[in-house]
Amino acid sequence: MTQTVNLDHITIVLVRPHIPENIGAALRAMNNMGLSRLVLVDPKNHDPSRVLKTATGSSTALLDRMTVHGDLKEALAPYHYIVGTTARTGSSRPAMTNPRTLARDLIPLARENRVAILFGPEDRGLSNDQLRYCHTITTIPTAPFSSLNLAQAVLILSYELFLAQRDDAPGSVPRLADGFELEGMYDHIKAVATKIGFIDPQNPEHWMRNIRRFLSRYRLRARETRIIRGFCRQIDWYTNQLEKREKKPDC
Repeated sequence: MTQTVNLDHITIVLVRPHIPENIGAALRAMNNMGLSRLVLVDPKNHDPSRVLKTATGSSTALLDRMTVHGDLKEALAPYHYIVGTTARTGSSRPAMTNPRTLARDLIPLARENRVAILFGPEDRGLSNDQLRYCHTITTIPTAPFSSLNLAQAVLILSYELFLAQRDDAPGSVPRLADGFELEGMYDHIKAVATKIGFIDPQNPEHWMRNIRRFLSRYRLRARETRIIRGFCRQIDWYTNQLEKREKKPDC
C-alpha cells in the first residue's frame, strides 16, 4: 500500500535567526499551511515572550515541538534530504530549482524520508559553508528588489508544499541516506582525495564543494554511501601498502 503524504516529515530550519518575532511569525506561517516542525540553529535571541507576540492562536502549540541546536551539522544529521534557500546566486551557489518545482519533488520524498528546509539569518542569508550541506538550492523569484522578510519566505515555501501535497499522485521514493551517513561519506572522500593528491590540501572545501554538488544530483541511499566508503577504504589500504614498501629498507 502506498503511504500518504506526511508533512510531519518536513522540518523548517532557521539558522542563526536574530529577531524572536520572526520566529513566531514563521511558526504562524507554518501552522497556516499544515507544517509543525521547526528547528532553530544557534539563534541569537529566541525570547519566548517575544516569539509569542507573533505566534498567535494555535501556532503557540508548535513551540512545544520546536528544538534548538548549537551546531548546524549536528542539527541536520537525522535528515535524508536538505534544501537551502538563497536570494543570492552565482557560480558558487547556483539556484537549482524554484519553490513550486521543489515542492512537487519534496512531497513524494517525504513519505519515507525526513526533509529539512534551511533559511539563513535575516541580515545575510545562508553562507556558502552552510549551503554545502544541501542537496539542492532554491530561490524565490521576485522583482528586482529581492529582499523578503524571513517569515514571508517561510510562508511561500510552506504554501507551495501545501498545494503540492493536495495534488500529489500516488508513488514511492525509497529511504535515502541521512545527514549523518552523508557527512561521514564526505569526510572519508575528503581524507582519501587529499591523501592521493586529487584535491588541494590548502583549500579542500573548495574542491569538496564541487564533489558535493555532483553527488547531490543523485539521491544516494545508505547502501550506496557504504559502497563509496568501501571504495575509499580500499584506496586508503592500497596507498598505505605503497608507503610501507617505500619505507622498507633494501636488502
